[in-house]
Amino acid sequence: MASVKTDDRLTRSQSFLCVGFAGIFSKTVTSPLEVVKIKSQVGTFHSKRGFWQSFLLIYQNERLKGFWKGNLVSCLRLFPYSAVHLTTYKKIVHLHMDELGFISQWRAIFAGGLAGVAAALVTYPLEVAETRLIVQNCREPTYVGVIHTLSKISRSEGLLALYRGFSLTVLGAFPFSIGCYAVYMNLDKLWQEPPSRFSSLQNFINGCLAAGVAQTLSYPFETVKRKMQAQSAHLPHFGGVDVHFNGVVDCFIQVVRNKGVLSLWNGLTANTIKIVPYFGLLFTCFEMCKQVCLYRNGYIISPLSYKLTPGVDQSLGPNELQEVKRYLRNRNFGSGESSFGNRW
Repeated sequence: MASVKTDDRLTRSQSFLCVGFAGIFSKTVTSPLEVVKIKSQVGTFHSKRGFWQSFLLIYQNERLKGFWKGNLVSCLRLFPYSAVHLTTYKKIVHLHMDELGFISQWRAIFAGGLAGVAAALVTYPLEVAETRLIVQNCREPTYVGVIHTLSKISRSEGLLALYRGFSLTVLGAFPFSIGCYAVYMNLDKLWQEPPSRFSSLQNFINGCLAAGVAQTLSYPFETVKRKMQAQSAHLPHFGGVDVHFNGVVDCFIQVVRNKGVLSLWNGLTANTIKIVPYFGLLFTCFEMCKQVCLYRNGYIISPLSYKLTPGVDQSLGPNELQEVKRYLRNRNFGSGESSFGNRW
């Protein structure tokens, strides 16, 4: 069983900003690996000579800015994606919770999968824009900026082009959820102790393992999805896609027939390498932002540690704590009467 817990000492806006800032920072730092991964999936000429040569070719043709193409739209997508994902996840989880507030691991992962599909539906046009911006040559761009990309695709290819390949997001959610479930169901055997006793480092390793296994299982669906997002008769060389196809099924067939089954996992090296720094930066940055918020709310004595403020009831919510603060101020507590008074 798994318990769904949040830190009630943060406001909703603070939690949202912590997640958003951590996501932007980790995505920006690992953007070069994401660019190489997507170019490998699409099959552009940069990926023909292998993983390390891809970096060299991108630098030679587009310089350093080529490694951060599409990063802005990727970061912008985080906020609506996180908001929809969190809202949908909570609603689904509430439907499956027992009277004690617990939910099975499998149902929690399934809820996460459904929430991910709902969030992807809302933000999918931005993902298409990200793919187009990454696969184009930034020295001879077809698209300039997010708005221009979206408007040009909708004008020249129709609104449905902004959702080309979305069905693969839905199909890929199933092997992704199965991969997460398989990992989490065997964590107690891996660590030889119950999940309730896992440390922060263990939870970080667990997240990396789950992401690695889940993304590997669902990777062929993402590869075909990226090819469908990139291919366009309005782009040079049809968007740089290494096969020509009509529809989802034909894309799978053409890839396997012309490039081999293993080509469905092109870019997996870059994706796997990205997992550890991405989740490491995400986790670290989130914890740092959380500490700053807890310090501002008055729960801890410093934004550099989790040492609790003496005399503060940690079970109080931020608004309740502010009410206590106002009450103490109105009572004109002296600076030496209590440690709680000292804080304010």
